[in-house]
Amino acid sequence: MKSINFKHSIIFFNLCILISPFYLKFNYEPIILCLFLILIVGISHGALDNIKGKKLLKLFGYNSEFFFYFSYLLISLSIIVFWLIFPNTILLFFLVVASYHFGKEDTVFDFEKKFFISEILFFFKGSSVIIAPLLFQREATNKIFEILNFYFFENSIFSNLFLIIFLFLSFLSSIYISNKKSTDIKSLMIMDFLSLIILNYFLTPVLAFTIYFCFLHSIRHSITLIFELDKSLFKGFKKFVNKAIPLTLITGIIFLIAIFYLNNFYKLDEAIYKVIFIGLASLTFPHILLEYLLEKHEK
Repeated sequence: MKSINFKHSIIFFNLCILISPFYLKFNYEPIILCLFLILIVGISHGALDNIKGKKLLKLFGYNSEFFFYFSYLLISLSIIVFWLIFPNTILLFFLVVASYHFGKEDTVFDFEKKFFISEILFFFKGSSVIIAPLLFQREATNKIFEILNFYFFENSIFSNLFLIIFLFLSFLSSIYISNKKSTDIKSLMIMDFLSLIILNYFLTPVLAFTIYFCFLHSIRHSITLIFELDKSLFKGFKKFVNKAIPLTLITGIIFLIAIFYLNNFYKLDEAIYKVIFIGLASLTFPHILLEYLLEKHEK
């Protein structure tokens, strides 16, 4: 598993080096391509949450799958409703939670410290996903946030110096987390950090995020799921695809319907931005909660 993750990081790092400078010749946001990559590759890594939900229900002594689906859907819909009422608060909370989630899930080994130290380190580690585009593509990133009615990062406190310090803390967190691990693990953590820097330096914000989200975060999580399904990579991958297709397809259809509806009120690219971020937030919260409860009760 660790060997596969290490090879995955090497491939991803080299991919970033190869495609990022080449993209400078085009300099536009392929938002429709980003949308479909997120729908097909990105969302699929959470499409097995129903299986994890069954496992969690058994730990609590429940047999009804209806309770899981109802709870998951209720949380997702609640996030959408709260976003519409309190967009700034929910988006800020989403960015904080997403930073922690990215930091933790992209770490390929167990790491625990007392008194929330591990949580803080995971947050700083994952915050590079948010901070890097603000530092290297500030104007384009703020335009996207404006579409989402979010002006938090336009505050003068978020100077380039502040963002550089925050990004440096993210790097130090990666180093500290991997401090007592093998050279391969340390190299993996550094490569992942540098990949984010390269992507956000050369690419537009949503394209950089899409490549990271789909081809680093989602694939890494999917690799874990594949080996949980079967010790054979090929058989596990086949099982993963078969099990992931139904919920991925349903989610994709819902996203496209939402875009079609919002396109009556907004430009197409604005409608897509809104659906990507609000949709991901509505899926991220129940996904993270499920991961947390399962991890806590399996120990």
